Amino acid sequence: MDKYDDIIDLPYPRQTSRPRMSAMERAAQFSPFAALVGHDEAIAETARLTDSKFILTEDEENLLNDRIAFLSEILPERPLVGVTYFVRDKKKDGGAYFTKIGNARRIDEIGRKIIFTDGTVIPLDDVLSVEGEVFEEMC
Repeated sequence: MDKYDDIIDLPYPRQTSRPRMSAMERAAQFSPFAALVGHDEAIAETARLTDSKFILTEDEENLLNDRIAFLSEILPERPLVGVTYFVRDKKKDGGAYFTKIGNARRIDEIGRKIIFTDGTVIPLDDVLSVEGEVFEEMC
């Protein structure tokens, strides 16, 4: 006689007060869990690249200042321009360059900002270039 011969053929006791779990519910108990919450986000943030801000040469800075001065003279015409500017990253060193294409409305020389007709405000200190057909007249 083996050790469990007396119980080996007995029916398995089922609990009648609770319904039987589906296979999907049972599998969910063993699904992986996030032991390191936020770890994937931290790795993605570290891997994200940022640009450093370009330092304009004296000639490039003079050209940019001439274009901004010319732009301020023709502002009543609401000229269409493309402004490439630097936006600092809030989480790490560096940032990214963006280009805004729109109609310039005003240049605030005290606050050092270009304001577009749609309300976009770009600090002059972050401007890399100002382009547009209106500057063909400048020469």
